[in-house]
Amino acid sequence: MKYSYKDMPESMKGTYGDFSKNFGFSWMEFVATIPSPLFLVTTYKSNGLPNACMQSWATFTSANHGKGFYAILTSVNKNGHLYQSINETKEAVINFMSEEHHAECMATIQNNQFEKDEITASGLTVEKASWINAPMARECFMNLECKYVWEKEIVPGDDHVMLCLEVVGIHIDEDHMADKTGENGILYNIHYPMNPEKVTKTGHDYAAVLQKKIDVGEY
Repeated sequence: MKYSYKDMPESMKGTYGDFSKNFGFSWMEFVATIPSPLFLVTTYKSNGLPNACMQSWATFTSANHGKGFYAILTSVNKNGHLYQSINETKEAVINFMSEEHHAECMATIQNNQFEKDEITASGLTVEKASWINAPMARECFMNLECKYVWEKEIVPGDDHVMLCLEVVGIHIDEDHMADKTGENGILYNIHYPMNPEKVTKTGHDYAAVLQKKIDVGEY
């Protein structure tokens, strides 16, 4: 049988799934539990220091008849350094970390003061991008250099926006050339999965990797 939910179940009221709306999250996100890739977006702040912001809730797609590759960041806070710096410089790097460097990338959440080099303060190494004016995190195994294309509010007047970035160049560590999605590859954000039929007092966020299950054919 399937369970159906249109309104928040009574069992979730008073839990994180309920009050997390204060942080911009719908209860449906925790029930659906749809993973998104985890990555670190790096830019230069107006004081010239590197900014680093963990992101998820994003997708990547080709467009313009295959002439362009684009990142759509679907939840960027208008009040954060990332939004401010991208609007100032129109450039950013998307850095994908493996499990080995997840902790350092997550540390950027605490090391987000304007007067800090947020990459170095979190135990990572700054490298200069090749084709744009933005910093990269050396320890991340894949770096996408990007230019700003457009932004849009999903709901008018919201405090978060979608950002579209065009990928202009890619760096990949040689150890990941053959496989960027295995045990040591791209991490995915599993955001506080909840079973509304068996709600517990506490929950967890997880970082996951992909496992190949079906070979859909060669072409």
